[in-house]
Amino acid sequence: MFAPIVKRAKRLMTGEVTAAIADFAVAIGFDEIPSVVIDRAKIHILDTLGLVLAGSGSAAAKIAQAHIFEIGGAGGCSVFGTGHRAPARFAAFANAAAAHADNFDDTTPQLDPSRTGGIHASGAMLPVALALAETKSARGKDILAAYLVGVEVSSRLNHAVDARHYADGFHTTGTLNVFGAACVAARMYRLDRGQIISAIGVAASRAGGVRRNFGSMAEILHTAHAAEDGLVAAEMVSRGLTSAEDALDGPTGFLAAAAGAADADRIVDRLANPWVFENPGVWIKPHPNGALTHPGAGCLLALLQDNDIRPADIERIGVRTNERVWKTLQHHDPKDSMQAKFSMEFTLAVIALHRRAGLSDFTNEMLRRPDTVQMMRRVYYTAYETADAGFTNVTTFVDIRLSDGRTVSGRADHARGSTTDPMDFDDVAGKFRECAEFGGADDSRIDRVVGLVSEFDILEDVKPLVSALSG
Repeated sequence: MFAPIVKRAKRLMTGEVTAAIADFAVAIGFDEIPSVVIDRAKIHILDTLGLVLAGSGSAAAKIAQAHIFEIGGAGGCSVFGTGHRAPARFAAFANAAAAHADNFDDTTPQLDPSRTGGIHASGAMLPVALALAETKSARGKDILAAYLVGVEVSSRLNHAVDARHYADGFHTTGTLNVFGAACVAARMYRLDRGQIISAIGVAASRAGGVRRNFGSMAEILHTAHAAEDGLVAAEMVSRGLTSAEDALDGPTGFLAAAAGAADADRIVDRLANPWVFENPGVWIKPHPNGALTHPGAGCLLALLQDNDIRPADIERIGVRTNERVWKTLQHHDPKDSMQAKFSMEFTLAVIALHRRAGLSDFTNEMLRRPDTVQMMRRVYYTAYETADAGFTNVTTFVDIRLSDGRTVSGRADHARGSTTDPMDFDDVAGKFRECAEFGGADDSRIDRVVGLVSEFDILEDVKPLVSALSG
């Protein structure tokens, strides 16, 4: 149903990107989605639900919950992990905050190896779809289609927006997810093409999020604001609100103001052609922190295991990435557990000491332990100057100098959970169990959720799943 790509100069199109998104969002049917994409979507839905349960008890999520409960309002949508209910917009906000609370949520990578800045889409899209599904008694296939549309729109926008957007400090998980969330809500509200164009325009005036907040509670809410604002954009349009038709991609629209340019070829005729779940894939995180540390983390772990290296054997750990990654992982001497999530030095120190970096490790207590502090001093993180052929945008080198004079070295071009080393449903069910147990769920609840998600596409009613998630 989509025309072949026609090459155009890199420039902002007056309404062309908005029109392409609206055409896609209104037209794509569940039966047109390849089975392999449906199967991957169920894996990522299970992953995201585990993160919501784990994150619902975090400090940032509790602040978000207290905020919406104080506002109040009639509503029958579940705030997972709390036993409370709230209006759809607030339930989406709180559940999205929980999904991103531990920085454990999935990532759609960039297509271009010269660019950095993937997008965490699922944590914003799924809470919107589930909140509105409760109000509309939607079927599993309706939720799946809406979720996939949202992930596709946000991810392709992130490929299209000029690299300046991320480089200058915008956080695409906040700024671009609002457009995908608006499309998710538009599907659930059954908006027509013209209304979807208006919802995108309303969302353009609500987009926000800056990278300077990496390593702070405020960054956690980037996903939450995108979810709520996208839902509200569609809801207000359903009541009759309108917007400029090119507020996203017109001469003084969002892309012009926040990026200066966009490459229309990266989204026009590319939506579901192929789906991002097929290419470049959506990566699932093996550790609850910044994804840019994960190739190095996996490489170090493999070197430790393959060479039977113990902490006392290590004199020095050298790690190198490209300069863009080095600048993004800005907390080289983290002051608290939030900053530690964006610290290569802390992540590698924890793995060197414990051969793991899980939910229980990114704490202030772990950061302040004398052995952690000492091991961090042995980690030397620098950037390489040039990227050779075959490098990815996350290629990482690790060299361990040992006390006996030997040096063992490794290279990682991807992380576990990426397209080249994917996690299947059973792998993610294990991660879900870890997250759900961390959030206080018992075995029976965990087993119910895993079983229901495995059959998500044939669910006639979302209520049994919501009940299992709500406790």
